[in-house]
Amino acid sequence: MVSYPPRELWPEKIYNLPELAYPDTFNACYELLDANLALGRASAPAIYSADSIVTYKQLTDEVMNIAGALRQRGVKAGDCVVMRLFNRPHFIATFLAVLRIGAVAVPTPPLLRQREISAIIESADPILLISETDLWDEVEKLDRGAVRCVNVAELRNGAPFRECAPTPQDTPAILLYTSGSTGLPKGCMHSHADLMATCDSYARYILEPSPADRFGGHPTMAFAYGLGGLLLFPLRFGASTVLLERFTPEAMINSIHQAEVTIAFCAPISLRLMMKQSSSLRQTLRSLRFVVSAGETLPASVYRAWHDNTGIEVLDGLGSTEMLHIFISSRRGRSRPGATGEVVPGYQAMVIDEKSMQPVPDGETGLLAVKGPTGCRYLGKTYRQQNYVRQGWNIPGDIYIRDSDGFFHYQCRNDDIIISGGINIAAPEIEGVLLEHPAVFEAAVVGSPDDLHGMVPKAFIVLQGTHRPSDDLKKELQDYVRRELAPYKYPRKIEFVKELPKTSTGKIRRTELRRSEFQVS
Repeated sequence: MVSYPPRELWPEKIYNLPELAYPDTFNACYELLDANLALGRASAPAIYSADSIVTYKQLTDEVMNIAGALRQRGVKAGDCVVMRLFNRPHFIATFLAVLRIGAVAVPTPPLLRQREISAIIESADPILLISETDLWDEVEKLDRGAVRCVNVAELRNGAPFRECAPTPQDTPAILLYTSGSTGLPKGCMHSHADLMATCDSYARYILEPSPADRFGGHPTMAFAYGLGGLLLFPLRFGASTVLLERFTPEAMINSIHQAEVTIAFCAPISLRLMMKQSSSLRQTLRSLRFVVSAGETLPASVYRAWHDNTGIEVLDGLGSTEMLHIFISSRRGRSRPGATGEVVPGYQAMVIDEKSMQPVPDGETGLLAVKGPTGCRYLGKTYRQQNYVRQGWNIPGDIYIRDSDGFFHYQCRNDDIIISGGINIAAPEIEGVLLEHPAVFEAAVVGSPDDLHGMVPKAFIVLQGTHRPSDDLKKELQDYVRRELAPYKYPRKIEFVKELPKTSTGKIRRTELRRSEFQVS
């Protein structure tokens, strides 16, 4: 059973759009599923995947069966359920089933390893973990006394649970984990109202979807970005989602072309890779109305190259797990190379001086502050909550400039998060694993510029005793991290050094290491 932090630490919520006037009691599963049946969409396609087309009626039946199976296993309203599933139709069905009975869905990225899953289990205290066969290896390594585990295939034949459990609109619906500068996972809680609010602000006003749209892309639905783009948004508006289980540039291009995707969710790295895969995408991707890019800033060069290659506009956007989805975005016909965009309807944003919390003049750098119908509420992290929410404003930790036209321009992060290929990586988490290796005496990890990924983790390492630098040792250390953490977190660059720069109190001066990386690049 999860609970929010003290109310006095909550961000100020604003509901300044008519669509955000939700009833006191409702269920997001009804809004995303049953409401479509009530509008006559039972036979309309909800999900396209590699081997099937699932209609709204078929999806509803499966959700009811899984919901019944969960109830039979003792899952009740307020209980956390950890999900270990790929971007397959049963992810969507399981997620909605958890919401249907009033429980809390805790999706986890498929690439997480045992130690990372264990940290989430310890934090969320789930009653059940649902996995699929392809991801069972890491589940087998868990302390099986910590949580009951079940294969998703065993949940399909439950007695149907037909009614949606009525829930107060601010009841927790999902718990998403994000890495912070401490390297420890932070659980971000969002309610049934939050799920609908991101649909009825960003998706409704920026994407302007219709039931004829087909949403596609590659981000895992275990991340907030993919959850919105591939599950919440299409189902909210009676559209369909096209699931791509694993990203390769060729698979992404084929998915868009064959399924006639109209809105694709990508990251700058995936745009680069698709252009590298094919020098002429204009005809192949002609079904697209536009592409959404988020997760890391979109370089002006990539924006221009993509438009020149395809004729399709890219809508850059800034969001966070704490805010659930995008709150600053480009708009169709108003996107500008190098600019993240404008404030999404329903939100407010300003660039502030961190000390005074007052806005700085347009054209000057400052810390971004935002508020809207969604906001940060951490699970059991009072200090982090106080740091992220200040005077009612959410502080994502990004340094921005706002120009005189109201466009926001990204400058940098103000913490130790490395955004690589659109994914947040906590440098201290990598350092902690490296320090477990017998060859490592000290380690510092910073972001290093990379043409393909934007940034990649680079480790500066001081070796123990008789160990000597070598390419073989670099590979050994990289493989060690890859075994212990999600593969995308391993340090793609390693530099052996005799000592690390430190302050007079002995703290590593990572700022100096970061600065040296950008000076040599």
